[in-house]
Amino acid sequence: MTSLLRRLALLNQGLGKPDTFGGGLAGTRKAIEHLGYVQIDTISVVERAHHHVLWNRVPDYDLEHLNYLVREKYIFEHWAHAASYLPMRDYRYAIPFMTAVRNGENRYFSRGDAHLMNEILARVKAEGKIKLRDVGSGNKKNTAGWWNAGPSRRAIEQLFMQGDLMVCERNGMEKVYDLAERCLPSNIDLTPPSTREFAQYLFDTTLRTHGVFTWKQLVHLRAGKELREVMRRILNDQIDLNVVQSLKMPDGQTVYATTDVLEQASCVEPIVRILSPFDNLVIHRDRLSCLFSFEYRIECYVSATKRVYGYFCLPLLYMDHFVGRIDCKVHRAEQRLEILSLHLENEAMQNNDAFIEALNTAIQEFTVFNKCSIIETKKRDLQFLSMLN
Repeated sequence: MTSLLRRLALLNQGLGKPDTFGGGLAGTRKAIEHLGYVQIDTISVVERAHHHVLWNRVPDYDLEHLNYLVREKYIFEHWAHAASYLPMRDYRYAIPFMTAVRNGENRYFSRGDAHLMNEILARVKAEGKIKLRDVGSGNKKNTAGWWNAGPSRRAIEQLFMQGDLMVCERNGMEKVYDLAERCLPSNIDLTPPSTREFAQYLFDTTLRTHGVFTWKQLVHLRAGKELREVMRRILNDQIDLNVVQSLKMPDGQTVYATTDVLEQASCVEPIVRILSPFDNLVIHRDRLSCLFSFEYRIECYVSATKRVYGYFCLPLLYMDHFVGRIDCKVHRAEQRLEILSLHLENEAMQNNDAFIEALNTAIQEFTVFNKCSIIETKKRDLQFLSMLN
């Protein structure tokens, strides 16, 4: 049963087959609309997380696809459980978060200076798009750089989080902002959802994108007794209607799985996928442990002395098992991908010819994705990889 649940989870995530969403720009849009969000991350040890997640699911993915989809108003940037790209069709479900920020109910985004925020809004209204580097005291450009803007950064972040400004494009990781009214489609629904509608949206999104989920995942980072009570009623109703079923895992935890798809979950492709630490499949660590028996923590946020697997170790998925993690670093000026370490859950996999061949292929494809032409390692124990011989 566990293997069946794993396959169901991978198929719902678009990782069970190589062409679930189709390729190119259309596939990128379809993937984001199916997944509900793709997390944005600034860490650039390898290609950034938002591109990494989509590259793993969309053949012929191009880094410019996201800018195009934002510009054409198919997707937008805001907050899921973190900064993310979201489908524009779901914009109204971001409104409760925006309202909470505007009302000072969110302690992370309530530090903007009101006078400076009004100045910025007036400037954008009169002059058009703006970057953080353009904002500074006395309307002078900020010579400290966009990454260290102090009050300007806080003001723009709050205007963005409360929905007055939107990101209309990016130059690399630098954001370009405009008034929300200029970035939204003319026919967008701006009606704030009721608690019931919002809970139903969260449930439907989780069901669609994961197929197998836990209660904790269903209400992840969603505060409020009312929302949780409504969500519990929705879940119980779906169980009564046989849309989902409750199942006990070997460790005693309860998971919920789509009933109809559970009966027809097919095999997954015998390939290795090098995943981002922020991939939608792995971001809920408790579910990952429960369903895949894989204990994973990203180690870039801990001191070097406490790291076990490496600064930015990437999970390795082979068929329906997580088999290890690989720590890589891209040296862009030299177009060189350095493999710092490789840890396998079962060292016997080194003698599995099918796995080794699939791993070599995955590393080569990952190298191309990162715009590198050289693969190297200084680790002698990795020489079993044929491409490093």
